[in-house]
Amino acid sequence: MRSLKILVATTLLTLLISCGGGNTQNTQFFDILISGNKKEFKKHDNLEVSIQSKKGKIVEKVIYSIDGKVLPESGNSVQLEVHKLGDKTLKALVQYEGGTAEVFKKIKVLASNPPEIYTYEIVNEYPHDINAYTQGLEFYKDTLYESTGQKGKSSLRKVDFKTGKVLKQIDLENSLFGEGITILDNKIYQLTWQSGIGFVYDISSFEKIDSFTYGKSKEGWGLCNDGEKLFKSDGTEKIWILNPKTLEEEDYIEIVTDKSIFNKANELEYVGGKIYANVYQKESMMIIDATSGAIEGVINFGGLKNKVTKHDTLDVLNGVAYHPTKKTFFVTGKNWDKLFEVSIKKK
Repeated sequence: MRSLKILVATTLLTLLISCGGGNTQNTQFFDILISGNKKEFKKHDNLEVSIQSKKGKIVEKVIYSIDGKVLPESGNSVQLEVHKLGDKTLKALVQYEGGTAEVFKKIKVLASNPPEIYTYEIVNEYPHDINAYTQGLEFYKDTLYESTGQKGKSSLRKVDFKTGKVLKQIDLENSLFGEGITILDNKIYQLTWQSGIGFVYDISSFEKIDSFTYGKSKEGWGLCNDGEKLFKSDGTEKIWILNPKTLEEEDYIEIVTDKSIFNKANELEYVGGKIYANVYQKESMMIIDATSGAIEGVINFGGLKNKVTKHDTLDVLNGVAYHPTKKTFFVTGKNWDKLFEVSIKKK
């Protein structure tokens, strides 16, 4: 009987939080007060919180939640157990004499730990088209695919990575600036930068079979996938999660450290629950937890650019692809004449 009562109570609680309980009102009766007036916290922190009654209403019960998940309570504190980090809305469902009210407070939930520092070791060097303004790299069945950018020079390519030879290529319209790519279920997904449009190709024929427009994301930067869904960077702090069938942006994570929210993710690669992301305009790469958004590591690629031929259009490090058989990463840059196979190791 006791377990049945708990089940009923839990069900009612869930309904109250998700649906408002029928008589829930958004009122100006209450405020959420946080000890020290803090606004930034770390995951797992205990948040000392209380409800201020502004109209003399007597508070009977308060339930705190973030993203629809009830937070564990102990005394006057709640524990910040959240799946996704970043800008959050703390919700208090207040039960008081005569009804219920929803009260909200904006806070930031950051990573628990600082990123670990990694470095690299070069395993092999391969030739790379010096005229390729690399925007996306990805291996698929031991073959390298590449997307290049700049208006009038943007393309999608199939490449023999050992020789640098382009085996197949399709050029984008001159008005489009090509960006990141990813490959899923024999389809290549390619972004453009500021045109708000992406393309889908058949991997065998390179025939364009579909196109899609962006939702709330600002621009097209990087793409990767976990075998089920697509991840898309857009130059902001968000990495958007797309349904590969509808290409709709269904959700997002925010990129955070233990100090701040970060907004420099460019080209993306997904490996084992982590998103490896080039840091825009930097010789470094982030290792991001694909569920929470926490930056767990930073790879310093300093010195790699010094190993390529210097010329007038030489640009920054960009492009990362993981070879699942070799278990190594392949990286290059915009207009670099070399493709580097590297192993990543903790510094």
